[in-house]
Amino acid sequence: MTTLCIANSRTEEMVGDLTGMTPRERLFSGCAAQRMLWWAEDGDVLVLPCGPDPEFLAYVTGLTGVRADALTFVVPPPGAQGDQVLTTDRLADPGFRAELRRVLDGRTVDEVLAISPNGAVAELADALGVAHAMPGRPFAAQGGNALVNSKAGFRALAAGAGVPIPLGLVAGTPAEVEAAIERLLARGHSVMVKVEYQGGGLGNEILARDEKVEAVGAERVVPLPDRAAVAGYVAERWTWLTGGRGQRVVVERYFADSVPLYAQFLIDDAAVSLAGCGEMLMRPVVVGEITPPVTPDPEVLAELVDQGARLCEVLRVIGYRGTVSADAVLTPEGEIYFHETNARLTGSSHLLDIFFGRLLRAEHRGSRHILELGGLRAPSLAEAVAATAAAGLAFDPQTGTGVLFSSDFGPADGSLMYGVIAETPEAVRALEAALLALFAG
Repeated sequence: MTTLCIANSRTEEMVGDLTGMTPRERLFSGCAAQRMLWWAEDGDVLVLPCGPDPEFLAYVTGLTGVRADALTFVVPPPGAQGDQVLTTDRLADPGFRAELRRVLDGRTVDEVLAISPNGAVAELADALGVAHAMPGRPFAAQGGNALVNSKAGFRALAAGAGVPIPLGLVAGTPAEVEAAIERLLARGHSVMVKVEYQGGGLGNEILARDEKVEAVGAERVVPLPDRAAVAGYVAERWTWLTGGRGQRVVVERYFADSVPLYAQFLIDDAAVSLAGCGEMLMRPVVVGEITPPVTPDPEVLAELVDQGARLCEVLRVIGYRGTVSADAVLTPEGEIYFHETNARLTGSSHLLDIFFGRLLRAEHRGSRHILELGGLRAPSLAEAVAATAAAGLAFDPQTGTGVLFSSDFGPADGSLMYGVIAETPEAVRALEAALLALFAG
């Protein structure tokens, strides 16, 4: 049995128009796509934007127990956006499809697993004769992935399901956006405006009048002292707010000093199943997380899960199949408000599916915390692996604790993303401090 893994780590349904990507952003996308290696099993076929990095492949398979030589990699020719992003034109390339058919000949494909199960993947599955192996293919083939990743569409689905969302609305014209912003500011609230398709807080801005707030979940805070300033802001930022192509704009209340949380689920034909929960770390946009979350008390965590499952049931009924992260904030008053869904393999999925679900032994899974952060500067992945092993910090399956390197962004900026696993949040931070000390300076 074979899984066809498609590492489309950046799509328009995730982040909007791809034509403006910088070379550095493309490199980051190519590095992130390599994370698909964590899901691979013996006999699988992986479609990557570029060939697998040999060091990272050896590191991942050394931990998962998969034989690297039992994996087959197919890379399409470069497309309009180069060779670091699996864009629609690359997946449609006739030569690539012919090679993929040749590779799959004689194999039984039992699953098509994509980071983003979008229309391009559905069309590829059809062309290869493996449509039956793609969960939710009819929904994806009709553009459904764009619906369930839209921040504007989210508000309609959540409101219809009775899931709590911040005060606000979806607006389509400059006058509507201006009025919505002013209405919230006049009531003494700060405002978050959101580009319909973007990720990691990069499509958000915070607007404030009297309230003193820091940028958390957005790259900046914009002071708007009066209605004229609001009008000027909307006029100046209109192209950015609409993604450069007339998208809708989300305008909602911003809760200062809130805690960003998520509950991640797997949706199949029969049910919505909880994969896990986490707490996101912001500087000022998301840079990492800790799972399970450390801030919510059990009652709040139960509400997060219950309301997230209710939201995901809506997505199940309309036909989405796959992973969904339901993202929310916990306010200082103890209230939960949901603000988006990410319907794809997310930046948390490998922690829950692989680190917890595959690398940890069953007896450790209910008693471990994982902290993941990026930005660790090391000469190379190989040297980082050797240094942590020599210091006794590397992940040990016997104890279910230690350091893992979940992504190698060396080609983009010389950094690694690391995961630290320990019994308690305090032990996680202590282990992280020991890791950082290895590479200080």
